[in-house]
Amino acid sequence: MKRKTAILIVIAAILACLALLYYCGPIEGPMPLWLSILPPLIAIVMALVLKEVISALFLGVFSGTFLMALFTGQEPGMALGSGLIRVVDTYIVGSIFDSDHVTIIVFTLTIGGMVKIISANGGMQGIVNWLLRRAKGPRSGQLMTFIMDLCIFFDDYSNTLMVGNTMRPVADKLKVSREKLAYIVDSTSAPVVAIAFVTTWIGAELSYIQEGIDVIGIDASAYSVFFHSLKYSFYPLLTLAFVLMLIYSQRDFGPMLRAEKEARIKSDSSSETSDNATSAHGIDALVPLLTLILGTIIGLFVTGYDSSVWQDANLDTFSKLSATIGNANSYLALLWSSLISLIVAVIMTLLRGSLEFGKIMEEMIEGFKVMFNAVLILTMAWSIALVTKDMHTAEFVSDILLKLSLSPFIVPALTFLLAALIGFSTGTSWGTMAILYPLILPASWMLCKDQGFSVTATMPLFYNVVASVMAGAVMGDHCSPISDTTIMSSMASGCNHLQHVKTQMPYALTVGAVALLIGVLPTALGMPSWLAFVIAIAMLAAIVRFVGKKD
Repeated sequence: MKRKTAILIVIAAILACLALLYYCGPIEGPMPLWLSILPPLIAIVMALVLKEVISALFLGVFSGTFLMALFTGQEPGMALGSGLIRVVDTYIVGSIFDSDHVTIIVFTLTIGGMVKIISANGGMQGIVNWLLRRAKGPRSGQLMTFIMDLCIFFDDYSNTLMVGNTMRPVADKLKVSREKLAYIVDSTSAPVVAIAFVTTWIGAELSYIQEGIDVIGIDASAYSVFFHSLKYSFYPLLTLAFVLMLIYSQRDFGPMLRAEKEARIKSDSSSETSDNATSAHGIDALVPLLTLILGTIIGLFVTGYDSSVWQDANLDTFSKLSATIGNANSYLALLWSSLISLIVAVIMTLLRGSLEFGKIMEEMIEGFKVMFNAVLILTMAWSIALVTKDMHTAEFVSDILLKLSLSPFIVPALTFLLAALIGFSTGTSWGTMAILYPLILPASWMLCKDQGFSVTATMPLFYNVVASVMAGAVMGDHCSPISDTTIMSSMASGCNHLQHVKTQMPYALTVGAVALLIGVLPTALGMPSWLAFVIAIAMLAAIVRFVGKKD
């Protein structure tokens, strides 16, 4: 009832504003700059209220096109109609027909098709079975779950569904609670996918980062910025370390401790495991995955290679590698590698005879369908980025930050908290990044520039902000009961959903607090990131040791 009431209030407020604008008649003159904040603000508010990001982004784009049409002197009724049309013919179509955007869409769909094929032909199950034979007790079972999550690094949906369903009967036999299984699956999948170089996320992340770079106008590739931001990705990396600490120490605290103790005393008489090793061949998945990884690496070298860089004796190997990756066309590299890996998966499946050609095509199309929601989010994200660019939203936000006399050093921390809030409220990391990246990257850059920061001083803060958007989005997603991956983790692990949220949230908040207070803030003030990681890991180890108790 509360949610329905909130939705009705928001809709009534929007209708009231539209009615007021209608009776004001046509508006002449330039649009006030403060109105430029309305499209992203409406997108954020509607996402919080509707708990759904695609429609929220659409409303944000529409509000922008309506305002721009209204300030050209059109009647309000005409502005509504022309604004609605411009959403499609100017911004959505304009976003889709960008060559880089088309490349990302094809890459995303191709990865989905490849993953579906290697799942259907038994290749992925073959890898899973090899790992399962090495699980002997609760600790080794949890460790194998963690390893499997690391191996299935290319897609969080595939990760949660495959690992959760496969490990559920094994976890029951080894007396590992369903809550712990769901936690390991959920808290390993997104962090790994978010920071890995070749995943279904990377296209979206690079696209969002590129939108911000284009507004700023700096000479840097999205892949280079992403690469440099990894050393500030505290929450994902610390989460992986925390999961390992819990597994090796066999300690837990809070609701998870109670769940684990209850699981240890349960009978495993009803538990059973399944082994499809006779029809599962891990090589059928391993070869396409290696093709994808190696193909991307080769593609980055081919598109970014500069002979003058590699012949420069004053540069070390790492500098040459960084320069090559920074100059590479990551979109082409990802497109080439994904297409080749898909072809390899099809050929190996045909040679094995595990699936007929018609069935392979059906599975590939099903994989495309799985990624369709991601493509919709991408398209609407690109559209609202274009709207905020045309309305000069970044300039307005930067001006507000300057008037508030905010120090650029606290922007990464504020970004992390804002991303966590939006991620929690919307339940989607992608939607959070779609809303924040085009807005916060230009604003943080301009804030540093206007306060006299040099480019050398600005870049570490900029990389920190880039990482904080992604890290905060993942943290908020981990705490959210409406998160799609949280729900899928509960379902795949056979765990009560509310129990999963209840047991996971204390862990996510613990790591998030350490990441913010020991990682994001100190590194923005100048602490080396490696030192922050060392202190943060030591702090988490102390929490596990002195707060946690043996299961």
